[in-house]
Parts: sequence; C-alpha cells; structure tokens
Amino acid sequence: MPPATLAPSAPTSTALVATLFYKADTPHYFPHPDASPRSPTDPIPSASLESLKDGAIPTDNLSSYPLEPPTPGPNPLDHIYGSYISQNCLTDFFSTLVTIVPTLSKDAIESRRLQQDKSCKVVEVRFPFSPSTTVTLETIRRHENISRFEREWNVEAVFQEDTVHRRYKRLAVFDMDSTLIQQEVIDEIAALIGVQDKVSAITAAAMNGELDFEASLRARCKLLTGVPSSVWETLKGRITMNEGVPELLRALKRLGFKTAVLSGGFTPLAEWMAGRLGLDYAFANHLVVSPDGQTLTGELTGEIVHAEKKRQHVLEIAEKEGILLEQTVCIGDGANDLPMMGVAGLGVAFHAKPNVQLQAPARLNSKSMLDVLYLFGISREEQEVLIR
Repeated sequence: MPPATLAPSAPTSTALVATLFYKADTPHYFPHPDASPRSPTDPIPSASLESLKDGAIPTDNLSSYPLEPPTPGPNPLDHIYGSYISQNCLTDFFSTLVTIVPTLSKDAIESRRLQQDKSCKVVEVRFPFSPSTTVTLETIRRHENISRFEREWNVEAVFQEDTVHRRYKRLAVFDMDSTLIQQEVIDEIAALIGVQDKVSAITAAAMNGELDFEASLRARCKLLTGVPSSVWETLKGRITMNEGVPELLRALKRLGFKTAVLSGGFTPLAEWMAGRLGLDYAFANHLVVSPDGQTLTGELTGEIVHAEKKRQHVLEIAEKEGILLEQTVCIGDGANDLPMMGVAGLGVAFHAKPNVQLQAPARLNSKSMLDVLYLFGISREEQEVLIR
C-alpha cells in the first residue's frame, strides 16, 4: 500500500540554496571602439534635414513630439568582471541577500562551484534561513533586489529549500510541446493544411494564460477537421527534441527516477515520444478519427488533459509509486503547467511564456535541459558520469 499521505512534510532544514546560472547563451554585448566599421578615410556624409530620422525635426505639433526615452536599467557588470560567475558577482549576491534577510550574516553564506572550469558558469549558494512574517522563500524569489542583481550580472537565480528531498528526487514529470520537443504539435498540423496563423494565435494566447485552455483547444481542433489520420506519421519526421532532453532522461533513469509526460497535445505523438525516451507514463488528448479511419473529425473524446488534470495526474502517479511530492519535479512552459508545478517539490518553467515565468516557482532559460540536474546539486562532472 502507498503511504497514507504524500503531501509535503515540514521542512527538515532551516537553509535555502540558490543555484546561479550565468546566461552564457545570451551574453551582454559591448562592441569595442576599435571594432567600428568606419575608418578615418571614409567620406563624411553631407548634413541635411532629410537625413534626420522622423521625430528629430522640431515641431509645433505636440502629438508628433518624441516621447521621453525609457528609464535605463542597471549597468551590466559581467563585461567588466567576466562572462561567468566571478568572485565579484558572488560577493554582490551575498550583499544582496543580506539586504533582504536582515538576520543573515555574510559569514554564514557558503558557495560551491558546480563546474570545475576556471570560468565557472553555475554556482550553488547555501545560507541559513528562518521564514518570518515579512520574509519568506517567495519573498526572496520575487524580490526587486534579486531581479536587479540578475540583470546586472546576466544570471538567473533559482531558490529552493535545502532539504534532503531537494537532492534526492524520484519522479520527473514533463509537458511535451515546447518542453520535451521544440514544436507545438497542433500548430504543425495546422501548417500542413494552411491554417497555421489562426491556430498559432490561439495557442500563444492559451499558453500565456490569456484564454481558457480547454475552450481554446476545442476551437483549434475544430480547424483540423478533415486532416488525414496519417498526419501523425508525417509529423514524426518534423519533431525535434529540445537540446539536452535525451541526456537528461538517460541520467534520470540511471538515478532510478520514474518519469511521465503530461501533454495538452495528442495521444499518438505523446505515446511515441514516451517510447523513444523510455518514459513510464504518458497522458494526452484523444482526437476522434472518422468511421472509415481516413480523417480527423476535429472533435475530442475522453478527458481533456488541461491544467487541473495535469495536477491530478501528478498526485495520482506519486501516490501509485509511493513517492513524496517533495521528491517530484515538474517541468513545463505554459500556463496550463502551473498547477502541476505548484504541487511538486520543484516546479521549473523551461523557456516558458512571460506570464508563466513570473508565476512559476523556478525558471530556467539555459540552452540545455540537462541543466535541470544542477538544481539537484549534481555537478557537471557528475552529470558526465551519468550520461556516459
């Protein structure tokens, strides 16, 4: 029998850990003056009003007057101290934490490099923490000083409670479209029949949380009426996995994880993807096929895998496998993934929609999904052992 309760238990640690990722894939760019495409011998263009951009010429029309430029953000510092997690970056991070947690001393903060390179781009920072009425884990995650630090140093900081369950997860649950794979399957089907613009617009709004997921899904499916049922075989050749996905699943399997894909897409491709990656569970939506088996009717049958259903599946899988929710990680990119992220020990918005990144417990925008392993405290050298 599974444990009677699988709800998160009381924290066994009074510490938090922050995993800092230098955003090497989107570095700040600062052109050197010597790199100018012009030389002293280039002719100087003649000056004239015609050469000025619109809005630069004085005007008496107030509506044509140029708007005030936006307030500049913080000055980038990584180009001064290095495009990695430098000691200066860490020192500034320690100071930032102390301003948020008044009882925290810099001497109590520890750091550990998760890459052994001289130019380390991932560092784990651990510090003692006792929640109060004014400072909580969520307060720190969303504090304006943390946001400013991230922008100045071009890093992302992921905060978690530093418990044994952070390091020893046992269940990994994934969204499929734009998470395990680069595509949105329904958009790919729409592209084949020339209605991609209509479907993509609805998809984008739904994934950003602007439309009800189930209603938007049914509306999009209606546009697929008459598509040949062989479309699934056609699409298999167009599906591309996100970088690091096969390696991540290989590592998780070697660590003894149970794995699942919960897709707001469709069963044929979700089950195919589960087979390719060796996933233990796959749940998705069922599109009805015409009686002669030749075309899609545009209708859905059975339960819809919407946001609440995803959350329910996570609870049911965890209970069936006897796994604590604290030992569960859920990864997705859409608004319909937020409920399952919220119930898991760790919820990660991977290259997610803007509104989702604002609401998710953690966000990760690095190039490879393999970087999820850093959130468990697994160093790059240990990751290399796992994926051999």
